Amino acid sequence: MELYDTEEQQVEAIKSWWKENGRAVVIGTVVGLAAVLGWNYYQSSVKAAQEAASHQYSDAIASLSQQGLEAEKTVQTFIDQHTDSDYSVLAALQLAKSQVDAKHLDEGLAQLEWAKEHTDDAALDTLIDYRIARIQAEQGNYDSALASLKRITDTGWVGRVAELKGDIALRQGDKDAAYIAYTEAQQAKDASQTLQMKLDDLAK
Repeated sequence: MELYDTEEQQVEAIKSWWKENGRAVVIGTVVGLAAVLGWNYYQSSVKAAQEAASHQYSDAIASLSQQGLEAEKTVQTFIDQHTDSDYSVLAALQLAKSQVDAKHLDEGLAQLEWAKEHTDDAALDTLIDYRIARIQAEQGNYDSALASLKRITDTGWVGRVAELKGDIALRQGDKDAAYIAYTEAQQAKDASQTLQMKLDDLAK
């Protein structure tokens, strides 16, 4: 750093520096300010869009809850308009449940397959695989159902996966395989309360 003998020299040095660098400083300040303002505007826009999607999701699901499949088009429109949002996946799951409850298995399966393609959430992915497997089993597509269950690696689902495997084995007439699967499921942390009844029925 230079040392200046007098105050006048310091002033002249500052003037000289500003003459050489002032333009760059001003441009840099303007660009920096614009970047900050632009980022804040972007953040505000994203937040507003998320809040709007949240309200629309709540309205769509409320309609589904109150009107059943009469609100199917309303929910589907929401899904189509928010394909890049996690809310669309949640809406697809809710719509699939209503469709399956109404015995529209093909439509419910299609919703779940769409949801699986549009989520990066591991927990949701596991839930979707399990629900897909249940529909496939209900349709009699046992090999497809077992393949879907094979994709589930979350240890928190061991009991439910084993129980569904037992249900499939029983439908296929293999009581021994069903008993083994039910026994495995009963030992898991997520064992259901219906397992003992299923084991008792097999023992008769």
